[in-house]
Formats: sequence, C-alpha cells, structure tokens
Amino acid sequence: MFKHFINLQWKSFFRSASFKTNIAFKILMIFGALYMIVVFLALGVGSFFLIKKAGIGDPLHVVNKFFIYYLLMDLYLRYVLQKMPILNIKPLLYLPFKKGEVVKYSLGKTVVSFFNWGHAFFFLPFSIVLIIQDYNLLGVLGWHLGIMALFYCNNFINIMMNNKDIVFYPMLALLAVLGIIQYYGWFDITIYTGQLFNTLYYSPWTALIPWLLLVVLIVAAFNYFKKHMFLDGGLATKQTVARTEDYTWLNRFGNLGTFLKNDIKLIKRNKRSKTAVIMGFMFLFYGLLFFTGAIEAYENPVWKIFAGIFVSGGFLFSFGQYVPSWDSSYYPLMMSQNIRYKEYLTSKWYLIIIATIISTILASFYIYLGWDAYLAVLVGAIYNIGVNSYLVLWGGAYIKTPIDLTSNKKAFGDKQAFNTKTLLLTLPKLLLPLVVYAIGHYTINPTAGYIFVALTGVLGFAFKNVVFKMIEKIYKKEKYKTLLAYKQTT
Repeated sequence: MFKHFINLQWKSFFRSASFKTNIAFKILMIFGALYMIVVFLALGVGSFFLIKKAGIGDPLHVVNKFFIYYLLMDLYLRYVLQKMPILNIKPLLYLPFKKGEVVKYSLGKTVVSFFNWGHAFFFLPFSIVLIIQDYNLLGVLGWHLGIMALFYCNNFINIMMNNKDIVFYPMLALLAVLGIIQYYGWFDITIYTGQLFNTLYYSPWTALIPWLLLVVLIVAAFNYFKKHMFLDGGLATKQTVARTEDYTWLNRFGNLGTFLKNDIKLIKRNKRSKTAVIMGFMFLFYGLLFFTGAIEAYENPVWKIFAGIFVSGGFLFSFGQYVPSWDSSYYPLMMSQNIRYKEYLTSKWYLIIIATIISTILASFYIYLGWDAYLAVLVGAIYNIGVNSYLVLWGGAYIKTPIDLTSNKKAFGDKQAFNTKTLLLTLPKLLLPLVVYAIGHYTINPTAGYIFVALTGVLGFAFKNVVFKMIEKIYKKEKYKTLLAYKQTT
C-alpha cells in the first residue's frame, strides 16, 4: 500500500502542469538545504569552543539555557513553512483505500521532513564534541535523544494546530513577551527551562519522557485525522455568514472605487489576506536589526537604505507581489466583463501607496534612534512609491499563483513564484537603491546618497503613465496564460 502511495506521489510530481518549475524550485531548495547543513555543521563543531572562549559558562548549560527559544522558533517556522500532510487526502477518499493506511502514509511523510532531521546537523556534532571533551557518555546520549524527540513532538503539535490561528498567534505573542521581559531583565524563563533540559544530561533516564510524549502525540494525531477525514466533515470548506459592507464614500471614484471596495473587503474577510497585512506590519520592526547596531555585519551605511525599503514597503512586498493572484478565484469572471486593465491595476497601485504611507507614518518611532534612521525609512518610502510599486505589479503578471484565501498555506511564497523574470525584477527592487545610495554616499556625502535615492523615486513617479501603459500591455499579453494557470491546482 505504501509503495502504491509513493508511486502516486511520483506521478503527481512528473505530470504536474508546473513540472519544469518544480524541478527548478527543488534544485534551489537542495542548494538552500546544503547551505543550511554546512552552517549547522560548523556551528555544531565550533559552538562548544566559542562559548568556552567567551567565558559565559559551561557550553552544555548555555545551549540548554536558550534551547526553549530555539524550540519555540522551530515550532513557529513549521507553522508558516512546513507543508501539511492532509492537503492531498481528498482525492484518495474516492478510492478504495483504508483510512488508516492513508493517514499513516500522510503522517509518515512529515517524519522524514527536513524540519525534523535537519537539526541533527547541529546537535550530533555538538554531542560528539561533548563526548570528546570528557562529558559523561551516557548523559550526552540521553540528552541528545531527548532533544531530538522534542523536535519530533513539535512536528505532530504543528500538524494538530495547523490553521488554528487561535492557538498560533497567542503562542507567538507569548514568545515575543518572554523575549522582551528577559531582554529588560524583568523575568528570565531560561533559568528554569535550562535546568529542565540539564536534567536530560544529569539523569539520562528522563529522556524517556519526551519519547513517551511523542508516542502520545502520534496516537493523538492519527486518531484526530482518522476521525475527521470526511469530505462533509473535517475536510469540508468552512462556511461563514456574509455581511454587507457598502463603503459608499468610494463611489465618487467610479470604477476605481469599485475595485478598491473589493480589495478592502477581500483583506477584511479572508485569512490569507489578513496574514499578508500582519506580515507587512511586522516588517515595521525589521529596521531594528540595522539601526540599533545589534548585528555588526549590518553596520555598513548602505544597509540603512535596505532596511528603509523593507520597513516602509512591508505591505508592498507581502500583498503587492501577488497581484492579480488575490483575485484568482474569480479572475476568469472579471476577464469576461468590460473591465479595463488600467483601472484594475491603478486600484491596486493606490492600495499599495496608501499602505506605504501609513507604514511610513507608523515607523516614525525610529526618530528615537536618530533622524538618520527615520530619513532612511522616508527615502525608502519615496523609492517604493516611485519605483517598487510598479515593479511588484509588473512581476505579478509572471507569478500566476492561484491563492486560497481561506488558508495560510504557502503564505510565505510558492514554487510558481520562482522564475527568471521575477528574479530579474528583484534586482531593481532591492539592489538598485543600494547602488544609487552608495554612489552618492562614497563620492559626495551621506546626504547626497539619500537625495539620489529620493530623486530616483520622484523620477519614477513622474513617468507613472508611461510605465502603466507598459505594465498594461504585459498583463494583456499574459492574460490567457494567467487564466490557464488559475485553473490548475497542482
């Protein structure tokens, strides 16, 4: 039976309409995984000696002290990035397969996920170094096995809380609060959790506890999905009561106002679009990595513009790059109507501009870090309005990724978004402002660098009509390819 499921998965991959894109994306993922493996191996071997040299305590105790944050971040990354096993179950329910076998195969696929065994590239060499440094062999084995069991526990916890925002967001808020109160010295949870993980070393038999917990979670996940695996039950699309929202004040803008009303309703009513707004808001704090000197590698002045672009353009990148995919569920209907592409694109552009201005105003707290920091955000906003706002709309014509508005699946990207054209359009989005600023900064002074970037944005804004005609032609050219792509689900 398992062999048959694997055979179906293999055929699904090669018969997919996006087969060529799948291969390119898989190759990119392999290189990314290899990079992460090398980094983890280097940290696994070197962490012991780096901690020892820094004189901040016993390396094992230090790792155990902060392991709670590592574990919670692992759960967070799984929630937003790891694919769930139940996504392709519906077609199998029409076939003569036992439900138990389908669930076993689906859950088993997650066990071999990189999110589980990838951590071994850090903890295995770190454990070997501990043994070489005369730590108790049995203690290290107990600690290592207990730690790895916790990662597999995360795997099944993530499966059961998938798409349950009522669990995820409070957990994320708790993690942020714990980090803040520890940073300011009000309460340090690592004092207690560190001792808990130290117990795995000093009492190796306690490693059985995480493994028993893992067994309980496996059984719970199996029973949960087997119980809810019905097309009219747990796998059914959730229905919500529709509410009427007129936004009559937008009627004065004609067809443009109609599109804006649709976009506002889309953002308010759907899970995926709300996630895009939340992601855009989170980008407001991205500049703290660059403007506070927290990371030495980011102290180069050129990186300030990079931060400014992201701080002011969070919504632009999280929402704008998926135009027109937000309307993929009814895009064929729209294209059958007497709708001008220019009006449609203009409404999306105004939405992006308004969000960029709001983000820039909200980011005014960077003034506390110095006017130079907020000036980078302000200049980045001008560049986003005058250049990047066009580029995200332009790039959207080539992405062609249908979006499920009711789910957060692929909220951080999709394999169909990976192609040569979108990658080439990324260069002027991110690299061009850095180059322009560097020219002004190193040839004249920092103020000249800011002026050069701002002038680039103003110049782009001046040619709005010309650029929109170009983008409109591209959308018309890609129209039928886009319609075909939105009909495909794999």
